[in-house]
Amino acid sequence: MSSGDESTVPPAASAPERRFTICREDEPVPPAIAGPIAAIGNFDGVHLGHRALIAAVRETARAAARPAVALTFEPHPRAYFAPHLPMFRLTDADAKEIVFAHLGLDGLIVRRFDASLAGTSAREFVERLLVRDLGVAGVVIGHDFHFGRGREGTPALLADLCAQAGLSCRIIPPVGLSAGAEPVSSSAIRAALAEGVVARANALLGYRWFVSGKVRHGDKRGRTLGYPTANVALTACNLAHGIYAVRVRLPDGRVTDGVASYGRRPTFDDGAPLLEVNLFDFSGDLYGRTIAVEFLGYIRGEVRFDGAEALIAQMHRDAAEARRIIAEDVVPSMFDA
Repeated sequence: MSSGDESTVPPAASAPERRFTICREDEPVPPAIAGPIAAIGNFDGVHLGHRALIAAVRETARAAARPAVALTFEPHPRAYFAPHLPMFRLTDADAKEIVFAHLGLDGLIVRRFDASLAGTSAREFVERLLVRDLGVAGVVIGHDFHFGRGREGTPALLADLCAQAGLSCRIIPPVGLSAGAEPVSSSAIRAALAEGVVARANALLGYRWFVSGKVRHGDKRGRTLGYPTANVALTACNLAHGIYAVRVRLPDGRVTDGVASYGRRPTFDDGAPLLEVNLFDFSGDLYGRTIAVEFLGYIRGEVRFDGAEALIAQMHRDAAEARRIIAEDVVPSMFDA
């Protein structure tokens, strides 16, 4: 999820020592990840269900002495087929790269989802894309993976086509948080965030959900209230309007805590939704720079106050509650190296 600007998420404080190779769109597969075992999917969120695929592809690749990679597509097929419908993406292309780099893979292959790929038959998907273009040695997919023109390809058909092409194929069953629980899915995470249930969304993701974007100029009202904010406009974001405990990764890689408001500011202008982040113990100019904001907990809904005094008193309480949530949170962070 991002602001829609062509900007990269700020780097982690220190990069992992293991080399992670990214092959984007029409680039040829580089030697570092040639002949890989590939986990295939859209991977929106790279959640716990996707992690099962990642674990399986690492295991399979290790046994075959081959690179382990993820193969994904941009734009998301849903955005391609219905560009007029806003899509709440959990992780945009930049965010997915960050998450994948933390999961022990050797690399990530990104291919453009366009008219050509959308019109590819199931057989062509295997013989042309997987074998000829990418040179994969095997694949790992989820139980509900569909591919090819009109989604004609099923997991069973992929297994058969891979066998004919001399590729291995491993199909992973659904994953739940506990035995008998509803399978983890991107739609369940979107629903949790739309209700402000950040704790559930993060539990399904296995890490703290985060967004990124460029800091823009606002009306500077936060300064007059004693709570200056870094403002980021998010596109197609269905996050519940309200106040959140957050951590922010700055352009130089440093991480600082904060409290954020996402919504329309009903006390003042009731305008377009905006993410406004007050960073604790920070001073500096972030205008035009890209920050990444991860959400640790929901504090309260958006409320209209009768005046600035009542709002400031509540902001003090919100900041204290945010500090408490942050101090107690144990969910893994993708900001850590």
